[in-house]
Amino acid sequence: MADPHDNPKVQPTDDVGPQGNTEKDPDDWVTGDEPMTGAQASYLKTLSEQAHDPQAFDESLSKAEASKHIDALREKVGLVGKS
Repeated sequence: MADPHDNPKVQPTDDVGPQGNTEKDPDDWVTGDEPMTGAQASYLKTLSEQAHDPQAFDESLSKAEASKHIDALREKVGLVGKS
């Protein structure tokens, strides 16, 4: 069988770590200190309204902080594990 490292179209998966490449701790994000994105702001505002917690929305959050707030609010409103 051919070695996947020899094929540039096949991405090796043995070096992405236990979480894979799709989920990384926000504290480890290279751009985590940048201001949250517009999409994060919109989703965070929606979730804070659904959770009846307007204080959870703060326009000054970084990308990493916004991600953590989003995760917490998703859990609060019962969206954890749902797409």
